[in-house]
Amino acid sequence: FISTVCNFMSHEKCLKNVKIPCSCIAPSLVRVPVAHCFGPPGHYKRKFCTVCRKSLESSAFRCEVCELHVHTDCILFACSDCRQCHQDGHLDHDTYHHHWREGNLSSNARCEVCKKTCGSSEVLSGMRCEWCGILAHAACYIIVTPECTFGRLRNMILPPSCVQLFSRNFSKLHCFRISENLQTESDEDDVVDGSAQGSAKDVQISTDSSKQTLKIFDGNDAVKRNQFRLISVPRIAKNEDVVEAALRAYYINDDQQEYELQTFTQQVLLSDDVINKNDAAEDSNLGSVFRESIPEAWIIRAKPKDEEVIRIYPAWLKVGMAYVSLRVNKDSTAQTVIKEVLPLLGRQMESLQNFKLVEVLMGSKQVQRMVLDNQELILNRFKDIRKTSIRQMNQTRFYIVQNSKSTVQVNLFVGGLPPQLSPEEYTNILKEELAIKTNVVSVSHVYQAQGAVVLQISCFSEAERIYMLVKDTVVNDKPLNAVVIPEVMASKIPQNCCPLLVFVNPKSGGLKGRDLLYSFRKLLNPHQVFELTNGGPLPGFHTFSKVPSFRVLVCGGDGTVGWVLGALEEIRHKLVCSEPSVAILPLGTGNDLGRVLRWGAGYSGEDPYSILVSVDEADDVLMDRWTILLDAEEPAEGAENGIAEPEPPKIVQMNNYCGLGIDAELSLDFHHAREEEPGKFNSRFHNKGVYVKVGLQKISHTRNLHKDIKLQVDQHEVELPSIEGLIFINIPSWGSGADLWGSESDNRFEKPRIDDGLLEVVGVTGVVHMGQVQGGFRSGIRIAQGSYFRVTLLKPIPVQVDGEPWIQAPGQIIISAAGPKVHMLKKSKQKQKKTGS
Repeated sequence: FISTVCNFMSHEKCLKNVKIPCSCIAPSLVRVPVAHCFGPPGHYKRKFCTVCRKSLESSAFRCEVCELHVHTDCILFACSDCRQCHQDGHLDHDTYHHHWREGNLSSNARCEVCKKTCGSSEVLSGMRCEWCGILAHAACYIIVTPECTFGRLRNMILPPSCVQLFSRNFSKLHCFRISENLQTESDEDDVVDGSAQGSAKDVQISTDSSKQTLKIFDGNDAVKRNQFRLISVPRIAKNEDVVEAALRAYYINDDQQEYELQTFTQQVLLSDDVINKNDAAEDSNLGSVFRESIPEAWIIRAKPKDEEVIRIYPAWLKVGMAYVSLRVNKDSTAQTVIKEVLPLLGRQMESLQNFKLVEVLMGSKQVQRMVLDNQELILNRFKDIRKTSIRQMNQTRFYIVQNSKSTVQVNLFVGGLPPQLSPEEYTNILKEELAIKTNVVSVSHVYQAQGAVVLQISCFSEAERIYMLVKDTVVNDKPLNAVVIPEVMASKIPQNCCPLLVFVNPKSGGLKGRDLLYSFRKLLNPHQVFELTNGGPLPGFHTFSKVPSFRVLVCGGDGTVGWVLGALEEIRHKLVCSEPSVAILPLGTGNDLGRVLRWGAGYSGEDPYSILVSVDEADDVLMDRWTILLDAEEPAEGAENGIAEPEPPKIVQMNNYCGLGIDAELSLDFHHAREEEPGKFNSRFHNKGVYVKVGLQKISHTRNLHKDIKLQVDQHEVELPSIEGLIFINIPSWGSGADLWGSESDNRFEKPRIDDGLLEVVGVTGVVHMGQVQGGFRSGIRIAQGSYFRVTLLKPIPVQVDGEPWIQAPGQIIISAAGPKVHMLKKSKQKQKKTGS
């Protein structure tokens, strides 16, 4: 058997066991309506559409937060059943139930209940909870206990009941800070054409002369947007058969007796192209083919009724009672409905004035709420909705809601402002540039060093206006950026929960960051995943500033890790958990720090779930960080009249190593090559090839670096051998995994560790020597070990710190230990079996 609405297939003998709801009743089963978060359309192989259950061959949409996949022309029929990732003042609750999503599982997925395989790559089959990841057959999942405990990752997930976000006017992409540059503006209007073509691909315009193809609109809205579905019916079909086919095309399972078809009279169709049913056969052949390709158009209309049974849902989620049914007639108003419903819900003692009736449209992209006027006639409202669209009627619910003083509060992080100003000066800039209304907008946090503020806004339209305006605002030649930030209610976080704050740099080596962002948003709460190109690390640290205990995962190269550690150092004093441990998922080219902490040489597509488990089991280690003070004594070149101020001293932080001379020069050449053609540098292999090419060009260069610099270690002058490069190393991995110090023991020096408060100083004699170190045939020339260094440059010399190169003018460089050591996470060696309680 096959369902004529959603294409579900079943053996005759299995029909009695079918538990899967059809797409036409899916909206009625939604517990809490939550809109989906659709990115741009893309091509998804081996996935199936949730609405029509067919495979996604052409371009389709997927939700960025849950596993929903849907055809372009089915998107209107998907209902708002996304994961609820935060509380928004509607239907909030603290116990979480499994959030089941059907299908698109791997073919080796096993059912939790009967332990047999439940996935398939041939059809939509099997169920998965999108919070805890538990898998089950459609027939088995019903006996799984409804409460969800978030599974193996429960200690890392930021519980949705602890996150608050009032997001009425913001799109879901804004709420989850999903960058829009990958977002092709696909508004519903663009889907219009898709819907016409999409349904055409299912119903080929039949060449069979006994059939005819009709255009069906489901109401005035569809006519306005020219959004129709095509159906194919026999020429001599009865009227009710045509109505039934039309209802099925719109995923509506009602009795066809309640509907009728109206002809669609539109100027275009009034010319002689309207097919005259009786004469069609008598026309010349050519004419009939031509006319066949212009389908007739009809609109489905609901017949008016004098009374109906409606469902009223209580907004307080009462267990065991999803809704109450009520018969209404043409005199029933919103107020009479409230009066009749309250006793049925056990609230008969309460005053009617405390309640309101809210109409909720559960569209796949947006949940729209509208409070009904007390005197509004319910049947008139039904008539209006059905006239607009009978599909929308199927997705509309009525809730009885208690009136409460709702306080609106939107938190907006605004970055890119000039640093080191007072709160008053920031408020004045915002008044000038954005014309903020100070009666509804206040500055709640100021980050002076970073030039950022957090605004608290108590009016939705003002929040939206500021958000849109910030994008086009430039202050001191720097564009501002705005991020919508959720509020984390720290007091509600369970005791043993240590949520993971995830930072991903989508631009880091190999551009794998995009896929990781998508995976981590699915596995965790999307509110704990931050994209570094969207405002940097600060919005993430601010969001977690009140969390009593958390860990950090940085996905990016060594430069990205340095960026996040630097931001953490600056904001540490404002965090309740001032020393979070940091894990690394290496995405860059070198990834030396990732290697030392056992996270590997670079991400090559491992399963993101197992990465999170490894982070959970990782060991806490300490690591030294160093401050480098660069003080140029001579003025920068190109000064006018020869009289100029020297450059102001520059301070940089170092985690891995600092190189002077040949090592920095190669890095600088690579940097220039990458800036000229960034598009080519999207694979680790190509990046390394460029390094080799740059190195070969330098082989014959001789440079006497030891004559151009002087070195002092812990107040003692150190004589330098004949070298071309001088490197200070903090970790035992340099230039993509080479051991520059070497492993043989030496009485003069301590065995290097990353937390011993000492740096090792090593020399290289040139490119050939560097190549031999990289190949593992030699190590560098050990020069010194110490905790305080002064280097005097006698001429301009290339310098690089953690892969960021530049030319440094003559002067002093002082390297000393920076503040407290940082807590890093080192991947544990053996797979520990942590028993889940």
